[in-house]
Amino acid sequence: MHARFVFLSLILFSVPAHAAVSSPSEIVAHAPQSAWRKVAPDRLLLMTTADGKRIMIELAPEFAPVHVANVVRLARAHAWDDGAVIRVQDNYVVQWRVRDEKAALPHGFVEHPPAEYDRPVPGTGFRSLGYPDSYAPMAGIAAGWGVGSDGKRIWPAQCYGAVGVARDMPPDTGDGRELYVVNGEAPRQLDRNLAVVGRVLVGMEELAALPRGTGPLGFYTDVRQNIQIKNVMLAADLPLVEQPNVQTMRTESHSFGAYVAARAARKDPFFVHAARGVALCNVPIPSREIR
Repeated sequence: MHARFVFLSLILFSVPAHAAVSSPSEIVAHAPQSAWRKVAPDRLLLMTTADGKRIMIELAPEFAPVHVANVVRLARAHAWDDGAVIRVQDNYVVQWRVRDEKAALPHGFVEHPPAEYDRPVPGTGFRSLGYPDSYAPMAGIAAGWGVGSDGKRIWPAQCYGAVGVARDMPPDTGDGRELYVVNGEAPRQLDRNLAVVGRVLVGMEELAALPRGTGPLGFYTDVRQNIQIKNVMLAADLPLVEQPNVQTMRTESHSFGAYVAARAARKDPFFVHAARGVALCNVPIPSREIR
């Protein structure tokens, strides 16, 4: 099974030799409009901090539908308005929470979601990356997301920018009132251990630059250090003219195939030796905001 997936990936991600001369950023910059898809407003979460920083998160109902539904309910109940970033652990995660974790929960909220850590492969269009992975028998792309797989099930990888649900010790799975985003080298040991509900598409540089917490695990030791959140809302709840146009690259496109090949074997002039391989988290799905 493993060999079959690798063989398929080598075909699907193959590109003409001359295409690899371009750098990954050049391939993304020159990708035609047909290589891009707009993120639907009903799965685009918008977070604004008190000092005006903008963060946009694409939600992942394909992988954690119950947790994502909780996140949407919290956003529509304005539960994160006046909430705060409470933890910034260097090279690990940034974590934030709702305004009041003891407040009444919105209608339909699931307090004890199932462990949505992986799902069956069928229906996801899984394609192997074609290179070894340290954390899974295979790694590749499914439903437009970077995933690990054992050939039967897949799980979203905890790469830089991945948004997950904080939780206590098992069997707790978290309910969405506290979220985190990976802000450093991918902690792939978290794969299949926490629910991934999305990925940051816009504003990750703002989160990555926040002051580090000095307490255990990077928590802020003084409430005055917390980074205040102004509001969190769903893009679909804004007037049509105010909804941002955020796009991600179609992973089935020729441009994405060229991008993966270029990331795996850099042949643009700066590089003396091509690596001939790439890790899953080193091929982030390109995204952009059109203004």
